[in-house]
Amino acid sequence: MHLPGPADYVGGMRFLIGVIVGVVFVLAAELLFLTQGGMPAAARNAKPLPLEESLAGRALRVAIGKEADRPAPIPADEKNLLAGAGIYRDECMICHGTLGDEHRSDAALGMFPRPPRLVPPGKGVTDDPVGETYWKVKNGIRLSGMPAFEGALSDTELWQVSLFLSKADRLPEAAADKAR
Repeated sequence: MHLPGPADYVGGMRFLIGVIVGVVFVLAAELLFLTQGGMPAAARNAKPLPLEESLAGRALRVAIGKEADRPAPIPADEKNLLAGAGIYRDECMICHGTLGDEHRSDAALGMFPRPPRLVPPGKGVTDDPVGETYWKVKNGIRLSGMPAFEGALSDTELWQVSLFLSKADRLPEAAADKAR
């Protein structure tokens, strides 16, 4: 049986000191990166940093969690879809585009990250669970330009615009016309 001696403790201390020095070095390098202009701050001509999209996407999925499967407490009837179309037109269209039109607003073109198209043409978010869309509209998304609408819209209005977005590829004509 080997009993630990002073040499064993010295080796362990050297390892611990090496770990501490390594952590301090990484933190110092990160601080220099941030304080010396390494972190892009401009929205113009911006590209995501390595792992930025992956980490941000993971954080968002975890934050939404089980809320994504939350069903709408109001029906996706013509009245609610029409109301949702009006909310989309007034609050969302400037960044996320007009139903049936590929054109992007100057505001959307100048944002980073670019706001996704939420309505056709294209897939939009019609295949996302309505609870996920509701969470995003209600809470917003940090560092993306997506504001939180809780407090600005009632809970019913949050659900109406979420239902509108979930059905944007198969809307009643009146709702589609209102969102153009």
